[in-house]
Amino acid sequence: MKNKLIVLPGPTGAGKSEFAIELASRLGCSIISCDSRQFYREMKIGTAAPDEQQLSRARHHFVSFLSVTEYYSISLFERDVLALLPSLFAENPVAVMTGGSMLYMDAVCRGMDDIPDTDPDVRRKYAGIYEKEGIAALRMALKLVDPEYYARADLQNPRRLLRALEITESSGMPYSSFLKATVRKRDFSIVKAGLTRERGELHGIIDRRVDRMMEQGLEQEAASLIGYRHLNALKTVGYREMFSYLDGTITREEAVGLIKRNTRRYARRQLTWWKRDRDITWFDASDHERIIDWISDQPGV
Repeated sequence: MKNKLIVLPGPTGAGKSEFAIELASRLGCSIISCDSRQFYREMKIGTAAPDEQQLSRARHHFVSFLSVTEYYSISLFERDVLALLPSLFAENPVAVMTGGSMLYMDAVCRGMDDIPDTDPDVRRKYAGIYEKEGIAALRMALKLVDPEYYARADLQNPRRLLRALEITESSGMPYSSFLKATVRKRDFSIVKAGLTRERGELHGIIDRRVDRMMEQGLEQEAASLIGYRHLNALKTVGYREMFSYLDGTITREEAVGLIKRNTRRYARRQLTWWKRDRDITWFDASDHERIIDWISDQPGV
């Protein structure tokens, strides 16, 4: 019988982490974190990374294993997860993967096109353009060099725009030319149970979680990282808004409101992305027993 990877996608705030811990505890298996922001040890509060109590209930991989100064990519994540899985399956024929990073999750499940590494000088160049001229400059540059990718890119996501520009200039070929969307065969089977909640409920959870982050010290965490704000790891919801507050361009109250709004928008983008995947069976994230029963009914679990 094939080894099985149970994949739990879903929007931020739905409760994926807590359910994954409960499921892994019942199955006696490990959790692979697929939240690219939780990779960085300096960003625990703003990413809602699992705390010590949660980490003690199930073994986690890819949580707080990098510094924000270290380079990491989707292709490296795919490589590292595929290298790790054989040892996990040697202990238990089942493993759990959860998180909100859509492309990282797809890379493990479907494979990734062979995209070349980028030139660090090119990376710094476009990071500087973004810092000085904003996201509009990135959009304009991308439209000129790769109109095909521009037509389908998430134009609100500076990290995706930066990545496309870096690869295009470093390789001399449009980023879109590397995106063939070829599904690679894995030597393990995959079960996908999507976790979500009713829209109003999800928004309420997100708002309360942001308030809790502020109580836990998000402002202080952001202040300790302001010297690294030019790094890709920190061009993300929660930190961008706090940096603006620390710069004095918006108030603390405005920053909190923007974090809540932008997190809700990110949750909508996540759902839009995953709704295209017909292999996902969706559940209300609060109905743990129903989800576990469904997963248990899948062959090999």
